Amino acid sequence: MKKTAFITGASAGIGKALAEVFAQNGFNLVLTARREDRLRELQKSIQDKFDVKVYPLPADLHNVEAPHELFDSIQSKGLQIDALVNNAGYSLPGSFHNTAWKDQAEFIQVLITSVAQFCHLFLPGMIKSGYGRIINVSSLSGILPGSAGFTLYSGAKSFVNQLSQTLFLETEGTGVNVTAICPGYTYTEFHDVNGMRESVNRLPSYMWMDAATVANQGFEAVMKGVPLYVNGATNRFFALLPKLLPNKRVLRMVDKSKADVGQL
Repeated sequence: MKKTAFITGASAGIGKALAEVFAQNGFNLVLTARREDRLRELQKSIQDKFDVKVYPLPADLHNVEAPHELFDSIQSKGLQIDALVNNAGYSLPGSFHNTAWKDQAEFIQVLITSVAQFCHLFLPGMIKSGYGRIINVSSLSGILPGSAGFTLYSGAKSFVNQLSQTLFLETEGTGVNVTAICPGYTYTEFHDVNGMRESVNRLPSYMWMDAATVANQGFEAVMKGVPLYVNGATNRFFALLPKLLPNKRVLRMVDKSKADVGQL
């Protein structure tokens, strides 16, 4: 019997690539994102290529009711979720004091609250069945110091890292693996949505990874039981900086880099 993976933010980028990786490895899929047309296109594409079932469930995770509504919808279909991928996310540029609190609260709902809630909703079933895989898509920004603008992004991703590592410890011996993956700059729509494409295109090619590589590495990491995985040798080097240099110096370096080219 095929296992089933539930993936948020699945309509593009790393989420779409992870959907393809899980399908390639024989998982049926439940996919959610705001854009139903994109989900339907991905459903057809994956079902044409792989012998799996794909269930598109469009939803807006800004809505505080969305996680439980999605959980109930999945339950009503009689589906057991064996793998959870919390990928939905974005960044919110602008100085903290000049942005609307409604926008910041919605950001927290998507990048922090929904991640924790989905883990809380699906973990009991995984533990009961003796098998589970959770990938929380974090960022190199969750390891490096924060920077001006994109105020809550680094903190949100740091939360995801800590949550993932704690759940890794709490689920040891249950058959559940929990992994946070921390990519850096990745070729996706992420920077187009934030209007940063022209800036990030100035980065050297060695700074970039493609979504398929990030997804494959993430899948391998969770299957091997790696609690925190930084994607790419260049990013692993940058992840060491806070351990090697004084915090204030790294803070300035990161702030200048992100001011020049945008959020990771």
